[in-house]
Amino acid sequence: MAAGAQTTRSEAEAAQDTAAKLLALETRLKQLGRLMVAYSGGVDSAFLAATAHRVLGDKMLAVLADSASLARRDMEQASAFALSLGMPLRVVETQELDKPEYARNDANRCFHCKDELFATMKTLGATLGFTSIAYGMNADDTKDFRPGQRAAEEHEVLAPLAEAGLTKLEVRALAKEAGYALWDRPAAPCLSSRVEYGRTVTREVLEQVERAEESIRQLGFRELRVRHHGELARVEIARNELPRALSMEMLDAITAALRQAGFQYVTLDCTGFRSGSLNAILPVEVLARRGA
Repeated sequence: MAAGAQTTRSEAEAAQDTAAKLLALETRLKQLGRLMVAYSGGVDSAFLAATAHRVLGDKMLAVLADSASLARRDMEQASAFALSLGMPLRVVETQELDKPEYARNDANRCFHCKDELFATMKTLGATLGFTSIAYGMNADDTKDFRPGQRAAEEHEVLAPLAEAGLTKLEVRALAKEAGYALWDRPAAPCLSSRVEYGRTVTREVLEQVERAEESIRQLGFRELRVRHHGELARVEIARNELPRALSMEMLDAITAALRQAGFQYVTLDCTGFRSGSLNAILPVEVLARRGA
């Protein structure tokens, strides 16, 4: 058999496998009755919420947590996507920054964030008559260090994408097939994920990170992080965009923008953007716990 035919068959088999996983997801959602989805506007939670809305109609509710750790840009995009589908959306305020165990910013920060969110959703669900809560963990997320998974387990929050075996790439492919413009949106975890472990998370710090990242986007970059190390900002830019950052003119522009945001020193990380780079300093025994 020719190599081209083998490739075509392999692609067809992959498409069939993804379609089977989508069917499994839809079947699972139908079983859940009235469902609330923890919704951030990222591709995973957006695809889960949109699929739940398509399957369950008004028996689902997307819940968007608003706090200082959510960038206004992400808030606006999440609201716009829900509106474009006519999807029921409830915005709730969460107060994780008021919790000392969250603000101290150790390796379990994400646990306390998700614990706050899911507790808030449980209270809301009891009032509105929703029997189940789900969030957008996909099959790939089970391989990463994500303390929020423990909070989900403790609150009995479901992960239908992971249950169906859907990977990040498959979710993006299905979102593209469905015509959702956000299918290739870069991942956008909360602003607190930019702050080095051990540095107290405050509203002022988060606002500084948000201003800094928005200023870099205004320079034309799409996928990036500004890591907060006190007076130092460490800028990560996606490797395919990195060559644009390496002219003296652009380096000067980045430096000026971040100093305007309040940083004294600015460094460009030559490794480029990578998700969860701050986890590199965590002890091996912590990383080994995955969702612990």
